[in-house]
Amino acid sequence: MKKRILLIGSFNKARALAGSLIKKGYCVTVINNNYQDCLTLSEIISLNVINGDGTKPFILEEANAQNADIAIALSQRDDDNLVVCQLCKKKFNVKKTVAIVNDPKKTDFFHKMGIDSVVCATSAITGIIEQQAIMEEMATLIPIGEGHIRIAEVPISHTAPAVGKKLWEINLPKEVIIGCILRHEHNMIPRGDTRILAGDVLVLISSIEQEIAAIEELTGR
Repeated sequence: MKKRILLIGSFNKARALAGSLIKKGYCVTVINNNYQDCLTLSEIISLNVINGDGTKPFILEEANAQNADIAIALSQRDDDNLVVCQLCKKKFNVKKTVAIVNDPKKTDFFHKMGIDSVVCATSAITGIIEQQAIMEEMATLIPIGEGHIRIAEVPISHTAPAVGKKLWEINLPKEVIIGCILRHEHNMIPRGDTRILAGDVLVLISSIEQEIAAIEELTGR
């Protein structure tokens, strides 16, 4: 039987995850309280879309939360994500709950409140479900280990100097690796002859000393 995943909140994150998970064979339902966002999400084939506030029990019930195997709270509001996960766990008996938190100080508290997986760095959620990065409008820096290595999601605009160039043509510092390119609803592992396109989001792995220089080289700012 297909594993059933419930995504609550955040248009960009939900859209990226939903597209990837459906292709992997999961049954996915999204809850979003913005009607226009729901119309766009409904264009994804096989995606179930519910328009409403995911912190309300009757909305979760409409989304069949009681049948979900995993519930992932993606809102920018930490408090909302906590409420969603607690409702899913305690009222609807969802087997596993995942919450994004924007304030790292809340991570331990979320665990103490019974949340199974707490993700402070938004792109780290890909390690929980599938290797699918999350779209963001701004570069998101994620410290790894003791902070000597960082991961950055860098959106490429139409005016970025990297647009149209192959990877080998970009003068990146030696300590920088482009580990993945997010293109629309797909991700790809690049090679030297991979060409950068406007709208791509590059996932960089770099030393802390070189991250700013690499972002400037790619984006021009």
